[in-house]
Amino acid sequence: MKLRDQFRFVRQNMKKNRTRVFMTILATAMGCAFLIVLASVGFGLQKSVVKEMTERRIMTQIDVFGQEANEEGGYRQLDEKDVQAFEDISDVKAVTRRKMLLQEGRYSIGNYQQSTQTVVANFPSEIKAGFELSEGRLGDGKAEVVVGYHFPLNLAIKGEQTSEMFDEKGQLKEEFRYAGKLIGETIDLTVRKFEDGKEIEQVFSVTVTGISKKPTKEWAEDRIVYISEELLKEIEEFTGTPKGILLDSANQVNLVDLEASRNTFDDVIVYAKNIEAVQGIADQLKEKDYATYSVVNELKEVNLMFAIAKAGLILIGTIAILIASIGIYNTMTMAVTERAPDIGIMKAIGATPRIIKRIFLLESSYIGLIGAFIGTIVSYGISYAVNFVIPLIIKQAFEEETPADLIFSDIPLSLPIICIVICYGVTILSGLRPAQRATKVDVLRAMRREV
Repeated sequence: MKLRDQFRFVRQNMKKNRTRVFMTILATAMGCAFLIVLASVGFGLQKSVVKEMTERRIMTQIDVFGQEANEEGGYRQLDEKDVQAFEDISDVKAVTRRKMLLQEGRYSIGNYQQSTQTVVANFPSEIKAGFELSEGRLGDGKAEVVVGYHFPLNLAIKGEQTSEMFDEKGQLKEEFRYAGKLIGETIDLTVRKFEDGKEIEQVFSVTVTGISKKPTKEWAEDRIVYISEELLKEIEEFTGTPKGILLDSANQVNLVDLEASRNTFDDVIVYAKNIEAVQGIADQLKEKDYATYSVVNELKEVNLMFAIAKAGLILIGTIAILIASIGIYNTMTMAVTERAPDIGIMKAIGATPRIIKRIFLLESSYIGLIGAFIGTIVSYGISYAVNFVIPLIIKQAFEEETPADLIFSDIPLSLPIICIVICYGVTILSGLRPAQRATKVDVLRAMRREV
């Protein structure tokens, strides 16, 4: 009996029992759809979390917070020697290091002002890491500064700020914002210190020479002012403290520890040449007891967590297919009973047990694969509906907006493939026992319909 004839025989027998076969396929399709949709929640949430992480951080970036200094877990701050050691590591593209003015810098020009972060940066390394200007040039003098892209957009009229000054996005309205050109203009930096319980201020005038490029991330805001090392030293002379930290008589600090931080960096970031090199660099730093963080390390932990969750969801979904397999087993058992005369005829004309077994396994496979195919199509529709409907339900029921890029359900190609493989395996097992029973049908008894 040719394979083509076996397929024809299977299709003819399935048509004879359309209703029963249809219900069995429907149960299988429902099981497959349940598995795919359930597991798609894990895939969707993982995609959202990973997207959020990768968008907010540069993948080749490794933050270095310090080096373990003692067995109690204390860490010392990083200095120039550490930075040089990082730059000597293979596949390191750049090492940026910044010192912070440890008090809020208050900047003003005319009748406009704002308070923001002030840093001293090493611009050669910053440029290697991707720092760019939207206009102007880098400062090369003591009193020359570069400001962040959003610094001019937040120079507001002096006085108390009210909600009327900001739009619905939280941005300063144009009528309350400084409208002039900042490049080449002089702005005043006001620094404070406490002396005999009184607050004393000193103004340092600086010239704006450049404005940084707009951050690529829409949510990011850059209002940093980059000053020179020389200006920071003048500020330290005025405050009498490292990095201009603001102290009063109530502060209880260890002056030795405070002084030790004068020549250390507050923010050190290592940039790898490519993503593949990140893990190797991070491992080398870890071996030398440096405390580090990189998105790649966090992604590994997140992906592991979601892999476990997805495996659990797939396992739960598989239970639905196993329940559907009971229907397949029942359908195939009844098929063997009903087709006993046909089995007897096939045996009489020379069909081997192997061929008979294959015919019934083909039929169970048909049912399983058709059900898996239909279930996959239905699951894509359900997934689309879930992503569209759930945000509306949350908005109506809880009066809260979900993030625009939050994905509740995502079906990658691997998920339907996993489902089809599971479904095919289950249907083969379901049809195996009835197929084996068919091979044992006695020819004479089959012709008398006494199976």
